[in-house]
Amino acid sequence: QVQVVESGGNLVQPGGSLRLSCAASGSILSINVIDWHRQAPGKQRELVATITSDDMPQYADSVKGRFTISRDNARNTGYLQMASLKPEDTAVYYCAFAYVDSRYPYRQSDAWGQGTQVTVSS
Repeated sequence: QVQVVESGGNLVQPGGSLRLSCAASGSILSINVIDWHRQAPGKQRELVATITSDDMPQYADSVKGRFTISRDNARNTGYLQMASLKPEDTAVYYCAFAYVDSRYPYRQSDAWGQGTQVTVSS
């Protein structure tokens, strides 16, 4: 079984910064892709950023130039560095791992974190 634990959400003023972390543990052979998603009240969940196993990042247009996704393969951890935060960035942020489970090495598995609240307000 794989567990995903997120941390780093907080209340921050507009223009501020936060760093979210997401650590996976359990029967992980390798991690292919790490995603960060967010869901604001009354809105659909949206993909914010993705990083592949060869460290290629992609970003939603709404966060490009302000957010940076990264990963530490040795620690099975993903990060989302957020800068120049805006009130519209307020949401619950979720990370997701696409990984190879050592118990099922011939297919890709997915695991999600529980979410961490980011609130941008003065």
